[in-house]
Amino acid sequence: MNKSTFFIVGQHAVIEALKNPKRKVLRLFLTEESKKNIHRKSPKKNLLQDVKVYYKTKKELDNYTSKDQLMHGGYVAEIEHIEKPILKEFIKGKENLTLACLDGVTDPRNIGSLIRSATSFNIDGIIIKDRHFPSESKLMYKAASGSMEHMNIFEVSNINSTLKNLREKKFWVYGFDSEGKKSFTEIEWKGNTVLLFGSEGFGMREHTSKYTDFVVRIEINQKIESLNISNSAAIVFHHLSFIKKKS
Repeated sequence: MNKSTFFIVGQHAVIEALKNPKRKVLRLFLTEESKKNIHRKSPKKNLLQDVKVYYKTKKELDNYTSKDQLMHGGYVAEIEHIEKPILKEFIKGKENLTLACLDGVTDPRNIGSLIRSATSFNIDGIIIKDRHFPSESKLMYKAASGSMEHMNIFEVSNINSTLKNLREKKFWVYGFDSEGKKSFTEIEWKGNTVLLFGSEGFGMREHTSKYTDFVVRIEINQKIESLNISNSAAIVFHHLSFIKKKS
């Protein structure tokens, strides 16, 4: 397991890391006000127990975020990576899984926002190419707003071979593209499913689309060319969550 450390910032990212028993928080940098807020948020459990806490002024904490142009809100933490989940182990014996797969999505803010939406609407996991996953990005953790601690993120070396293997294990793969013949709302969502989203600029790669069972679209105003990837994913995740609740 990778034991290297990195910094995250922001109230939700830091507090959820403290709550996660699998996450090792080495050092915590707080203002006096943020310390009080942590105790207010968790009155029954002392989240600061067994953590090295350093109290700083807001200006001192700015040093951790000035390069990234992020607001820290009085919360900075140095954390370790948690153990990476293994996809083939995770799917064993499970039914009605919904996984999102990101093909070429690289922007940390988009990835973080997408993870936040996936967690909010009970997506079971996210598949992403290991080279494209900004695993130590403050921006991604901030955009995910604490959701990094609750989502299974499967880093794989090859998206196409992963999709091929999942199809062999009876997963249906749905690619999202503006040229899809059917609206995704027309699909009967059953069984184990992979939702494949392409990159921010170029969409789903032609070669990767060969590993889909269906290509579907999101209906939007004809005057608009496309949606932001994280917005597209949130719409799909919400719809599937609603469908599952009804079934």
